[in-house]
Amino acid sequence: MLGDVLPFLAIPAVAAVLGGVVAAFRPPGRRLQSVIQHFAGGVVFAAVAGELLPELMYEAAAVPTVLGFAAGVGLMLGVKKLTGGGPAERAEGVAAEGVAAEGADDDGTRGLVTTVAIDMVIDGLLVGVGFAAGAEAGLVVTIALSLEVLFLVLATAAALVGAGASRGRVLATTAGLTALLLAGAVAGTLAAGALSGGALAGLLAFGVAALLYLVTEELLVEAHETEDTPLATATFFAGFLALLLLEMAL
Repeated sequence: MLGDVLPFLAIPAVAAVLGGVVAAFRPPGRRLQSVIQHFAGGVVFAAVAGELLPELMYEAAAVPTVLGFAAGVGLMLGVKKLTGGGPAERAEGVAAEGVAAEGADDDGTRGLVTTVAIDMVIDGLLVGVGFAAGAEAGLVVTIALSLEVLFLVLATAAALVGAGASRGRVLATTAGLTALLLAGAVAGTLAAGALSGGALAGLLAFGVAALLYLVTEELLVEAHETEDTPLATATFFAGFLALLLLEMAL
């Protein structure tokens, strides 16, 4: 299974590198980031509704579904408690405070990178969960998460640039985050390939809960911290429709 999945991992890896490179040379404004967040939120929501939920309903395993869903929510809440906020929230804090990013002991940037690193590993694991539901579902979830990864690295790199980090450090951080994403995806794929029946249902429920959390408690909440506009709102539905059409075409 891993051999079949590896080529698709290039999609989120390229998205992560692209986000870091763009932000290193031309950090995007907050309004543009909000538009990207809305679009990514719509895409991820469509992936959950169109791919993971039907497969989870097909498994029809109530107890594993409850346990997996609770585990997904618990993990995401635990990560937020541990890191003191979502990745974009930490990125905004670093940029606003103007933290000097040159020192290895800098608490602001170290905390930001740690938060994003954890989130990248989780995103990678969720890619593996997507492929547990089938090749088509895995591809759709991978594309959806690639947009979330693009925004995540974009916001992080922009915050580091705003805090005074050199381009070299920003690009090195991007490379490290990309490696963690790939490691999480490999681990998630291997774990998913070994499961079936109720265990698979629990894993799918875990993925559904984690992805819904990413949309409702990270992407959209943080997007609305910027003054909302009709264009930004419309991009959420554009993202949902775009992935829905992609699912129809596959």
